This record gives sequence, C-alpha cells and structure tokens, in this order.
Amino acid sequence: MKIALAQLNYHIGNFEANTAKIIEAINHAKAKGTDLIVFSELCICGYPSRDFLEFKEFIGLCEDAAQKVAAACTDIACIIGIPTFNNKPEGKELSNSAYFIEAGKVQAVVNKALLPNYDVFDEYRYFEPETEFKCIDFKGHRIALTICEDLWNTIENPLYITRPMDKLIEEKPDVMINIAASPFAYTHDEERIGILKDNASRYKLPLFYVNHVGAQTELIFDGGSLVFDNVGNMVDELPYFEEKIAYYTLNDDASITPDQPVTLMVERQSNIEQIYLGLKLGIKDYFTKSGFSRAILGLSGGIDSAVVCALAAEALGPENVMSVLLPSRFSTDHSIKDAQDLVDNLGCKSEIIAIKNITEAFESALSPQFKNLPFNIAEENIQARSRAVLLMAMSNKFGYILLNTSNKSEAAVGYGTLYGDMCGGISVLGDVYKSQVFQLARYINREREIIPENTIVKPPSAELRPDQKDSDSLPDYDVLDKILKEYVEHRCSSTEIIKMGYEEALVKKVIRLVNISEHKRYQTPPILRVSPKAFGMGRRMPLVGKYLS
Repeated sequence: MKIALAQLNYHIGNFEANTAKIIEAINHAKAKGTDLIVFSELCICGYPSRDFLEFKEFIGLCEDAAQKVAAACTDIACIIGIPTFNNKPEGKELSNSAYFIEAGKVQAVVNKALLPNYDVFDEYRYFEPETEFKCIDFKGHRIALTICEDLWNTIENPLYITRPMDKLIEEKPDVMINIAASPFAYTHDEERIGILKDNASRYKLPLFYVNHVGAQTELIFDGGSLVFDNVGNMVDELPYFEEKIAYYTLNDDASITPDQPVTLMVERQSNIEQIYLGLKLGIKDYFTKSGFSRAILGLSGGIDSAVVCALAAEALGPENVMSVLLPSRFSTDHSIKDAQDLVDNLGCKSEIIAIKNITEAFESALSPQFKNLPFNIAEENIQARSRAVLLMAMSNKFGYILLNTSNKSEAAVGYGTLYGDMCGGISVLGDVYKSQVFQLARYINREREIIPENTIVKPPSAELRPDQKDSDSLPDYDVLDKILKEYVEHRCSSTEIIKMGYEEALVKKVIRLVNISEHKRYQTPPILRVSPKAFGMGRRMPLVGKYLS
C-alpha cells in the first residue's frame, strides 16, 4: 500500500483555500499512484477554531467542504480531520473526527477519545470523547486510526483512564495512523518523537504520523511529521516549519520503503534555531492570514527591537518593514547610530521622529497637576506612550501592523509601559527570555553582522531617564530568567525555588513582581508561543489573587 503524508498549512475558517489545498494534494498523490493520502487533525476548518465551533453554520460548511474533497477521491482514498455533530443525545454537541474517504464517499468516521484540556488546549469545551473503537480495513490492511492526543497516554503519569490503542490492538491492526495538530514549543520535538516511538514499539506496529504546520495567531505548528517501523525505529522525519508531501510504501512484511531520499537529523536543531524559525513563521502567517503585508515597529537601538526588526525583515521582506526611530532627550547618540546601522544592514525602511517636544508638551499641560513634583515613573511613561501614539498613527495612516518588541523577562516582571511599549498587534518576543534574545541576536549574525555588535554588548537600557540601565531595577538577566523559568514554566513555588539555592529575598521579589503585573499582561497583544508555558491563553491567573504575592 502506497501512503502519502500531507503536512500542510491551513487557515482557520478559510474553507475555500483549505479545500483547494487538500484537493490539489490529492490530485498530486493520485498522479503518483498513491493508495491513501493522510491529512492532519481538523484540516478542513483549521486548528484551533475555538468558538467558531459553536456556530452550526460553521460545522455545516465543514461538511460541505468534506463532500467536495470526497468527490475528488476517485482511485485514491484519503483521511481528513473535521468537526462533526455528535448524533448521540448525551454529551457535547460535537466530535473531533477523522473521515476515511474512498470511492467518492465517507466510508468510516473515527472520533477522538482523549481530549486535552490543559495549557493552550480547550477541546473538552467543544467535543465529546469517543468510547467505542474500531479499525478500518483497506487494500488488505487493517488501520488503527487515532487523532493526536489518543497516542499520548503512554507517558509515565497518564492523564486519562483509557488508551484507545489498547482497545484497537484487540482487532489485530497491522498499521497505526495518527493525525495531529501538535503546537510547537522548543522542547516539544524530542518529547513527540519519544511518545510516538514508544507507541510503535509498544504495539509492534508501523506508525504514520502527520502534523499540522503553520501559525494560527499565537500558536505555531512546526510540522515534523514522522514515520516509524514496527520496532520503533524512525524511518523518516519531515521538515520543520514548512509544507511537505512525502510518499511511502507499506510492504506486506510491515516494512516501510520511502519513495524519496530520507535525511534523518544527525543532530537536533538547537533551541535557538527552533525559536528563530518558529518566530519567522509566526510573523509571516499572522500577516498573510490577517490580510496584511507591512509591519511597523519602534527601533530604539536596543537588542529587543533589533531582533524583532531582523525577524520581520526575514519573514516579510525588508521592503515591508518600517522602522521608526523615536529619540527622546535621554536617547544616546550611539543608540541612534546602532538603530540606523541595523536599518542599513537590513535594507528596510526607516523614519526618525523626535519626541522631545511632544513629551515636553505633555509635561507642560500637566504642570498644574504635578506641581513641581520630582521627575519619576510618570514622566518616564509619558515618553513610552508618546512613542506608541506616533507608531499607531502611522499604522492607521499607512496600513501597517505594529510589532510589539517586549521580551518575556520584561513582560513577566512588568518592566514595560502599558499603552506604551507594551502595545502592538502581535508580540514577537513575549515568550523569549532576555538571555535568549541575546542568543537569537548571535544566531541572526551567524553568517554576517546584521545586528550591530554594539547593540548586543552594551548594557540594556530603556533610556527613559539619564544613565538608566535595566540593572538599576532588575536582577542580572541570567539569574532573573532562571527564577522566572522555575516559576512560570515549571510552576515551582517560592519555597521550592529558594531550596534550589537562590536568595530568598530575590525570589520573593521576583515572584511578587510577576503576580502584581498580571493586569498588564492581560491587556497586551497575543504572544507568539515558543516555550512549553507562555503568557496568554496557556497561563490563566487571577488578577487580584493573593497567593504568592
């Protein structure tokens, strides 16, 4: 049996484009004499469709699209992911389903049993879990078809009380197929490989796994579809962060013969390389799927805005990136030069708009209220908000989307100005710690100097008051980021972190800053997710909670 895996990039709710892409892949596979082509979880509508799923018309349009796909399935079979109505009177209205289509008709429907409801996942909000399991017979092979999480309950501490494959194996299948929409995190590829390898060796069956690729607002899907033989050896690993259709022959002895050269990774991509590729894809898809093409950002001469500018130029083309230098009376000459050097290196567009007169006008208007009180955070924030007003004015006038440049370390401890440097349409670095931003800059400069060396080596500063340094307000980033990672990503308490050897006063200060800044993060743009625990939809904290504050 010849099997194709279609690792494609879908657009949520864009039925016309998704259907056309699926049918094009079917026709391509048909021309190659393929018996079965497999697409990813919920490919018909895109994943995650969230509350679109609550519209009956939306589900109806999914079915209409599926029937168009079925009509194209002559002389070939396909597997697609689709939401369907739950025909049982009990339970949720929908199922997360896979259609097995052959001879122009839906021949079998398989529903997802294990519905993730943690971190960024909300599937039990919409779908009813399946409790009955049956294999599919096709071309002399018996297929155990599962959907994403259905194979993830082999971990040491299982989240669910059942394993669908334990039921399906009773029907003596000779191959497993799993369709997935597994989001990217820079630690996830090795975990995913381990889980799937364990399934292949546990059930002694070859395994074909196809994953979604592309970004859907803050969620990035990295592809990396996989094929394993019946003893758990990896046969193939599809590229990450790009579309690909690959072909294989499943032989009668359960061996697998790839139809194209296989280039298994000798060495895994580093975390920073994965973050770089993920962010580029996240920026590109956010713009293309939103119908925009041009970005704007404030370029300060600091490392965060420099990295965002370089990523945007890579993702969108430098001609589509407008960098605006907004010097204040506290901006140093070298910061302006560093920013201009970056613009020259990238070839993007730039403007310079000084904010000195604007901020002085605000301060003058407020002088009766401020009554000669000393300069403090109020005047600092006026500068940041003046910049935001100018950037948003240019966004409105020329159709740019504003890129937010705050990093995860700053967002965590509230080191940013609400309605100032924290504004934007999408946050590029909001899930990247400051120490990782430095690594990203070095990676971007791996072949030539794009980000000026002075931008990388100079002490970080917001330049909102004379001789200001980040270190005036924050611990060293190498220490801060380690504490933040333990608290935010590993969910360790202050007591546990202190036991790791960190200074008690520092740990309590950092955790308090994280907690009292929740209201700021609640109002920031969507953050491109690259870590196992990002701020945003995957981390839900009360704004007025007392615990650990």
